Amino acid sequence: MIKFQFLTENKTEHEGILAEHGLSIHIETEDKRILFDSGASDIFAYNGERMGVDLKKVDFGVVSHGHYDHTGGFPLFCRINSHAPVYIHRNAFRSSHGVSDGKIEESMCGIRWNTEQKDLMRERMVMTDGPVFITDNIAISGTIPFEKGFEPSEKFYYYNLDGKPVEDDMSHEQCLVIREDDGLYVFSGCSHRGVISAVTCARSLFPGERINTLVAGMHLYGADKETAEAVIRRLMEEDVDRIMPVHCTGMNAICRLKEEFGDRCIIAQAGDRFDGYQK
Repeated sequence: MIKFQFLTENKTEHEGILAEHGLSIHIETEDKRILFDSGASDIFAYNGERMGVDLKKVDFGVVSHGHYDHTGGFPLFCRINSHAPVYIHRNAFRSSHGVSDGKIEESMCGIRWNTEQKDLMRERMVMTDGPVFITDNIAISGTIPFEKGFEPSEKFYYYNLDGKPVEDDMSHEQCLVIREDDGLYVFSGCSHRGVISAVTCARSLFPGERINTLVAGMHLYGADKETAEAVIRRLMEEDVDRIMPVHCTGMNAICRLKEEFGDRCIIAQAGDRFDGYQK
C-alpha cells in the first residue's frame, strides 16, 4: 500500500514542523521510495528527520519543474543520499521569470543552484523529455501535453542568448503517476501546463485506470473566477476519488474545491502523512 508524507508545504499546524513556499513529498510504494520535489530550501530534510523519514533510503528523486520552490533542497538531498538518481526535464534550467503588473519580474524564479551545487547535481541527474517508466507501475510523464481549453492563465519568460525574452512554454513541467491496486496516484508540482492536462496525461500513461488520488499544486491563485470554476467543474467530471490541492492552488480555489468535493477534498499541510485509500 502506498504511503506519502508532506515534507514541505506552504502551511502547517504541526508543532516542530516548518512551512515555506514550496513543495516536497516523500512517497513509499511496495518496492520504491521516492522524493518528489525538495521545496525551496533545506527545510524538507529538517522536517523529514522529525517525521522519521530516512532520506538515505530514497531510491530516486523527481523534479516536477525547474522552479526554485521545488528544487532548492536537492543539492542537500544528494549529500545525504549517495545513490539516488534525480529525474529532471532537459528544459528545466531555463532562467524563468514571472510577470507582475504586465512586466517581466527582475527576480528569477528558476533553479537557483550555485556552481558547486550544479557540479554536485550534474552527476546525479537523469534528463527526461518524454515518458519514463521506472517500473511497470511508476511513470514520470516528461512534457505534459496541453489539454485544449485548459491552458494555464499565467506566463513565464526566460532570456535567450541574445538577451531577448522568450515565453517559457513550461515544457519542463512533469508529473509522477503511480499505479496501485486501488487506482492511480497522481502527483503534480504546480501544474503549469494545467492541472486538467496533468490528469489527462496520467490517464494516457495507464489507460483504463481510475484515478484514486490527485495531489497537485494547481496554480489557480491568480486565475480569474471563470477560469477557476471551469477547472473545478472538469475535475468533478473526472470523478477523482480523492483530491489534495496544495502549494500554489490558492486558498480561494482550495475552499471552492472543498465545497464541491466535501470529504473527498483533503487540505494537506507540512507534517501530514497519508496511506493508501480505498473508495
